[in-house]
Amino acid sequence: MKGLQSVILGCGNNFNAYVDQELLDLIFEALTHTNRFVRETGYYVCGALVTCGAKPGSESYSETMLTEENSIYRHGKTFSEYLGKGLADNWSQVRMAGSVATRQFLNSLPSDEIREKFYPSLIPQMCLNRYYVAEGVRIYSQETWRQITKGEGKTLVENYIDDVVSFYVVSTESDNHAVREAACACIAELGSKIDKTVVRPYVCKLLETLLICFNDDSWPVRDAACIACGHFVLCFPEESRSSLPALYPLFFNNLQDNIPSVRQGAAVAISNIVKAYDAAEHEIVFAKIKEGFEKIKDQKATSEKYAAIDKTPATYGVVKQLRDNDMDLHTNQTMYSCGSLAPKMSRGGGCMDHQFRKPSEPWELAEGCVHLLAELSHIPAVSGPVSKLIPTMANACSTKDYTHYHNFLETVCKQLPNLAKGLGKRPFKMYLELFLDYIFEAIDSEIALTSAAASQCLIELCHYLGPGIVRGRVEQFNSMYMNRFDAIPGIPHS
Repeated sequence: MKGLQSVILGCGNNFNAYVDQELLDLIFEALTHTNRFVRETGYYVCGALVTCGAKPGSESYSETMLTEENSIYRHGKTFSEYLGKGLADNWSQVRMAGSVATRQFLNSLPSDEIREKFYPSLIPQMCLNRYYVAEGVRIYSQETWRQITKGEGKTLVENYIDDVVSFYVVSTESDNHAVREAACACIAELGSKIDKTVVRPYVCKLLETLLICFNDDSWPVRDAACIACGHFVLCFPEESRSSLPALYPLFFNNLQDNIPSVRQGAAVAISNIVKAYDAAEHEIVFAKIKEGFEKIKDQKATSEKYAAIDKTPATYGVVKQLRDNDMDLHTNQTMYSCGSLAPKMSRGGGCMDHQFRKPSEPWELAEGCVHLLAELSHIPAVSGPVSKLIPTMANACSTKDYTHYHNFLETVCKQLPNLAKGLGKRPFKMYLELFLDYIFEAIDSEIALTSAAASQCLIELCHYLGPGIVRGRVEQFNSMYMNRFDAIPGIPHS
């Protein structure tokens, strides 16, 4: 196949006469081969093959295309279908080769009108790959999208919305967790960027798909599904209202997830519920925040980051009986994800299927509530309930006798400036003294990240409230803190 690729590239458009069904059948057979290296090479051969038409810009180019004498155009429908499969391959290397061949194929066509014949097989896959986790595929796909759509990508997605939605839903069922994550990100994009009248008929179907992804083994998929649901709730509040009873437990589970970024994503998603609905939904959210802050007192002193995970050595070894063709050695064994040593993570089917999650601890929920309260502070309609919970948040900092106290304190220090900017200068100054002991305790922490977060907190508060105000409050509260306050690099002078 690589030899054939060199021949095609060497002959250029002279090879066009030799492209027949027999040759295409050979190449297409390679594209469906079980070995990923063969498929990858096959797509690079396809990329070479589509360049062997008449050269763009020549008089014969458009004439050849329009009279369907060019072999690539003549077999274009089959080409586009196989290219679509390559763009959706489970292996990143094959997906990259398919992306290269797809760009070359579309660029070899002389006009947008001719390209449109092949868009149903290619637009959904090209669109999803802009979010694919493998950086090479993602960046290349983003550039291809710019080249092909010429700024009209939104219109193309709207024109082929049925194909796009169908492909996204199927992608959430992929064995590759990176594909499921990208699909959730793309579904979120549909909710926030595409015309609402176009997406509205598909909202129920997409929400149902995201609810399944919420229970995925892979935390990036759970995070992406949570953020996507938040977008849909905000953009389609009435269509999403019936899903709220199912969404609340999932949102709150993510708010206390073991992964910090998942907790942050849940805070953003839940804030969209508050933006979209009335006081009845607000009460549910604020009750959860209050519960999260109050329950931290139940935190066990010996909190472990991976307490519920088996401590025995992981079975990442290779089967040693290499010459033994016993089928038991190759059947029903652990599968591994593309490009990593982690076991392949499947879609979830409910809360009992989370093989890679440990039970949440109270401090994790409390930290998620800190993120959520900071997000809600930027919503003017709920400034009153947010203000009432700030003393409860400060009181949560007084529970200190557990291993991850410094993690919780670090988050509080990071979010205080955000909370201040959301509430406004005058309202926040009423609560500043509640946190000063904890901020200076964090500054003295042996944990470098916690200490740095506390110092940065005071610097940002000085820039927002004014250095004179913060200095005066610190001195009035406890003059012994002033030496440490003045020693912080970056504190602005009055």
